[in-house]
Amino acid sequence: MDMMEINKIAGGVLTAVLVVLLSGFFAEVIFHEDKLEEPAYAVAVPEPEPATETAQAVEEVSAVMLLASMDVSDLTNKGTKVAKKCAGCHSFDNGGANKVGPNLWGLVNAPIGHADGFGYSEVLAGMNANGDQWNYENLDGFLHNPKDWAPGTKMGFAGLKKPEDRAAIIAYLRSLSDNPAALPAAN
Repeated sequence: MDMMEINKIAGGVLTAVLVVLLSGFFAEVIFHEDKLEEPAYAVAVPEPEPATETAQAVEEVSAVMLLASMDVSDLTNKGTKVAKKCAGCHSFDNGGANKVGPNLWGLVNAPIGHADGFGYSEVLAGMNANGDQWNYENLDGFLHNPKDWAPGTKMGFAGLKKPEDRAAIIAYLRSLSDNPAALPAAN
Protein backbone atom coordinates (compact mmCIF):
# COMPACT_ATOMS: atom_id res chain seq x y z
CA MET A 1 0.00 0.00 0.00
CA ASP A 2 1.52 3.29 -1.02
CA MET A 3 1.32 6.66 0.71
CA MET A 4 -1.48 7.90 -1.57
CA GLU A 5 -3.83 5.07 -0.43
CA ILE A 6 -3.10 5.76 3.25
CA ASN A 7 -3.88 9.47 2.73
CA LYS A 8 -7.21 8.58 1.06
CA ILE A 9 -8.22 6.33 3.97
CA ALA A 10 -7.20 8.92 6.59
CA GLY A 11 -9.03 11.66 4.67
CA GLY A 12 -12.19 9.52 4.50
CA VAL A 13 -12.13 8.81 8.24
CA LEU A 14 -11.54 12.47 9.12
CA THR A 15 -14.32 13.56 6.76
CA ALA A 16 -16.77 11.10 8.37
CA VAL A 17 -15.89 12.34 11.87
CA LEU A 18 -16.24 15.96 10.75
CA VAL A 19 -19.67 15.28 9.18
CA VAL A 20 -20.93 13.62 12.38
CA LEU A 21 -19.73 16.46 14.61
CA LEU A 22 -21.01 19.22 12.34
CA SER A 23 -24.40 17.55 11.87
CA GLY A 24 -24.87 17.50 15.65
CA PHE A 25 -23.87 21.17 15.89
CA PHE A 26 -26.21 22.27 13.08
CA ALA A 27 -29.08 20.18 14.45
CA GLU A 28 -28.75 22.02 17.79
CA VAL A 29 -28.71 25.40 16.02
CA ILE A 30 -31.73 24.61 13.83
CA PHE A 31 -33.84 22.82 16.45
CA HIS A 32 -32.72 24.76 19.53
CA GLU A 33 -34.93 24.19 22.56
CA ASP A 34 -35.26 26.90 25.20
CA LYS A 35 -35.46 25.56 28.73
CA LEU A 36 -38.45 26.94 30.64
CA GLU A 37 -38.06 28.09 34.21
CA GLU A 38 -41.43 26.56 35.07
CA PRO A 39 -43.67 24.17 33.16
CA ALA A 40 -45.89 25.74 30.52
CA TYR A 41 -48.83 23.69 31.75
CA ALA A 42 -48.99 22.85 35.44
CA VAL A 43 -50.58 19.53 36.36
CA ALA A 44 -52.36 19.58 39.69
CA VAL A 45 -51.47 16.47 41.67
CA PRO A 46 -53.87 15.82 44.54
CA GLU A 47 -52.44 15.08 47.95
CA PRO A 48 -52.83 11.44 48.94
CA GLU A 49 -55.57 10.85 51.45
CA PRO A 50 -54.67 9.27 54.77
CA ALA A 51 -55.35 5.57 55.11
CA THR A 52 -58.84 4.71 56.21
CA GLU A 53 -59.64 2.67 59.27
CA THR A 54 -60.50 -0.28 57.06
CA ALA A 55 -57.07 -0.30 55.47
CA GLN A 56 -55.41 0.06 58.86
CA ALA A 57 -57.51 -2.72 60.37
CA VAL A 58 -56.46 -5.24 57.74
CA GLU A 59 -54.02 -7.65 59.29
CA GLU A 60 -52.16 -10.53 57.80
CA VAL A 61 -53.99 -13.82 57.91
CA SER A 62 -52.05 -16.26 60.04
CA ALA A 63 -51.13 -19.70 58.83
CA VAL A 64 -53.05 -21.15 61.78
CA MET A 65 -56.27 -19.48 60.57
CA LEU A 66 -55.69 -20.88 57.08
CA LEU A 67 -54.94 -24.32 58.48
CA ALA A 68 -58.21 -24.26 60.41
CA SER A 69 -60.29 -23.10 57.44
CA MET A 70 -58.78 -24.85 54.38
CA ASP A 71 -58.81 -28.43 53.13
CA VAL A 72 -55.96 -30.14 54.98
CA SER A 73 -55.27 -32.71 52.25
CA ASP A 74 -54.69 -29.93 49.69
CA LEU A 75 -52.45 -28.08 52.15
CA THR A 76 -50.51 -31.26 52.91
CA ASN A 77 -49.90 -31.89 49.20
CA LYS A 78 -48.68 -28.32 48.75
CA GLY A 79 -46.61 -28.66 51.92
CA THR A 80 -44.79 -31.63 50.43
CA LYS A 81 -43.56 -29.31 47.68
CA VAL A 82 -42.74 -26.42 50.02
CA ALA A 83 -40.80 -28.80 52.30
CA LYS A 84 -38.24 -29.35 49.54
CA LYS A 85 -36.71 -26.06 50.73
CA CYS A 86 -36.11 -27.76 54.08
CA ALA A 87 -34.83 -31.12 52.84
CA GLY A 88 -31.24 -29.94 52.51
CA CYS A 89 -30.95 -29.46 56.26
CA HIS A 90 -33.72 -31.63 57.77
CA SER A 91 -34.86 -35.23 57.43
CA PHE A 92 -38.54 -36.12 57.58
CA ASP A 93 -38.36 -39.90 58.13
CA ASN A 94 -39.54 -41.70 61.24
CA GLY A 95 -36.32 -42.40 63.14
CA GLY A 96 -34.30 -40.50 60.52
CA ALA A 97 -30.95 -39.00 61.40
CA ASN A 98 -30.39 -35.38 62.29
CA LYS A 99 -28.67 -33.39 59.56
CA VAL A 100 -27.61 -29.76 59.82
CA GLY A 101 -31.05 -29.35 61.40
CA PRO A 102 -33.00 -31.85 63.51
CA ASN A 103 -35.27 -34.59 62.17
CA LEU A 104 -38.80 -33.19 61.83
CA TRP A 105 -40.82 -36.42 62.25
CA GLY A 106 -43.44 -35.95 64.97
CA LEU A 107 -42.68 -32.24 65.38
CA VAL A 108 -46.19 -30.79 65.81
CA ASN A 109 -47.00 -30.45 69.54
CA ALA A 110 -43.62 -31.97 70.45
CA PRO A 111 -41.41 -30.13 72.94
CA ILE A 112 -39.18 -27.47 71.39
CA GLY A 113 -35.78 -29.14 71.19
CA HIS A 114 -37.32 -32.62 70.89
CA ALA A 115 -34.68 -34.32 68.72
CA ASP A 116 -32.26 -36.35 70.83
CA GLY A 117 -28.61 -35.83 70.01
CA PHE A 118 -29.08 -32.52 68.20
CA GLY A 119 -27.20 -29.45 69.45
CA TYR A 120 -29.90 -26.78 69.71
CA SER A 121 -29.11 -23.09 70.11
CA GLU A 122 -29.30 -21.65 73.61
CA VAL A 123 -32.61 -19.91 72.92
CA LEU A 124 -34.33 -23.11 71.74
CA ALA A 125 -32.75 -25.16 74.52
CA GLY A 126 -34.10 -22.56 76.98
CA MET A 127 -37.58 -22.90 75.49
CA ASN A 128 -37.30 -26.66 75.92
CA ALA A 129 -36.36 -26.16 79.57
CA ASN A 130 -39.46 -23.96 79.98
CA GLY A 131 -41.66 -26.73 78.58
CA ASP A 132 -42.58 -24.85 75.39
CA GLN A 133 -43.97 -26.91 72.52
CA TRP A 134 -44.09 -26.68 68.74
CA ASN A 135 -47.79 -25.85 68.67
CA TYR A 136 -49.37 -24.33 65.57
CA GLU A 137 -48.82 -20.71 66.69
CA ASN A 138 -45.15 -21.30 67.55
CA LEU A 139 -44.53 -23.08 64.24
CA ASP A 140 -46.20 -20.22 62.35
CA GLY A 141 -44.06 -17.62 64.11
CA PHE A 142 -40.83 -19.57 63.70
CA LEU A 143 -41.43 -20.41 60.04
CA HIS A 144 -42.36 -16.79 59.28
CA ASN A 145 -39.05 -15.42 60.55
CA PRO A 146 -36.83 -17.74 62.61
CA LYS A 147 -34.33 -15.02 63.59
CA ASP A 148 -37.07 -12.71 64.95
CA TRP A 149 -39.06 -15.44 66.69
CA ALA A 150 -36.01 -17.04 68.33
CA PRO A 151 -33.15 -14.50 68.38
CA GLY A 152 -29.88 -16.41 68.42
CA THR A 153 -31.20 -19.49 66.63
CA LYS A 154 -28.71 -21.42 64.53
CA MET A 155 -31.24 -21.80 61.72
CA GLY A 156 -30.01 -19.77 58.76
CA PHE A 157 -33.29 -19.89 56.82
CA ALA A 158 -34.89 -16.49 56.12
CA GLY A 159 -38.42 -17.77 56.62
CA LEU A 160 -41.61 -18.21 54.62
CA LYS A 161 -43.36 -14.88 54.11
CA LYS A 162 -46.60 -16.21 52.57
CA PRO A 163 -49.11 -17.49 55.14
CA GLU A 164 -50.31 -20.06 52.57
CA ASP A 165 -46.82 -21.58 52.39
CA ARG A 166 -46.52 -21.68 56.18
CA ALA A 167 -49.95 -23.30 56.51
CA ALA A 168 -48.99 -25.86 53.86
CA ILE A 169 -45.73 -26.85 55.52
CA ILE A 170 -47.38 -26.99 58.96
CA ALA A 171 -50.05 -29.30 57.50
CA TYR A 172 -47.28 -31.44 56.02
CA LEU A 173 -45.38 -31.52 59.33
CA ARG A 174 -48.64 -32.49 61.07
CA SER A 175 -48.93 -35.48 58.72
CA LEU A 176 -45.45 -36.69 59.75
CA SER A 177 -46.66 -38.60 62.77
CA ASP A 178 -48.10 -41.96 63.70
CA ASN A 179 -50.82 -40.00 65.53
CA PRO A 180 -51.26 -36.54 63.87
CA ALA A 181 -52.16 -33.66 66.16
CA ALA A 182 -55.70 -32.30 66.15
CA LEU A 183 -56.31 -29.41 63.78
CA PRO A 184 -56.70 -25.94 65.27
CA ALA A 185 -60.27 -24.80 65.84
CA ALA A 186 -61.72 -22.31 63.34
CA ASN A 187 -62.46 -18.93 64.91
